Amino acid sequence: MLNRWACILATGFGCGHVPIAPGTAGSLVGVLIYLPLNSLSSFWMNVLFLGCLFIIGIYVSGLAEKVFQEKDSGVIVIDEICGMLLTLLLLPKVTYLAAAFVLFRIFDILKPFPVRMVEQKMRGGLAIMLDDAVAAGYTVLILHAFARFMQ
Repeated sequence: MLNRWACILATGFGCGHVPIAPGTAGSLVGVLIYLPLNSLSSFWMNVLFLGCLFIIGIYVSGLAEKVFQEKDSGVIVIDEICGMLLTLLLLPKVTYLAAAFVLFRIFDILKPFPVRMVEQKMRGGLAIMLDDAVAAGYTVLILHAFARFMQ
């Protein structure tokens, strides 16, 4: 029963099973969670929510990886959900939402240094979650630099 719930959460309530671009579907779920969350909660409540979801993500993605018997299986998308939430939480302007989505997906797919290193050298749920957190960091840095440049 625990493994079943872990897989349900790890796959973003099943959106990780979409046949094309499950990571993009997971990122979209992150956006859909962010929109009402951002308008209903304070910044620090959102940070707390994301922190809890990240910790849960470490646990459930590690369990799901064992169930699916595949390292960082493509159906596990809780990492994309959290990565997208982190990106959007730290956006310099809400008008950058579309750019944030595209950049995050690019960094998540291309896995520039050290994203690929995290994915290759680490194992389990923490590795699954961290590579997307680093991709979110790249996205946020670029968008903040762009916002500063545009001032």
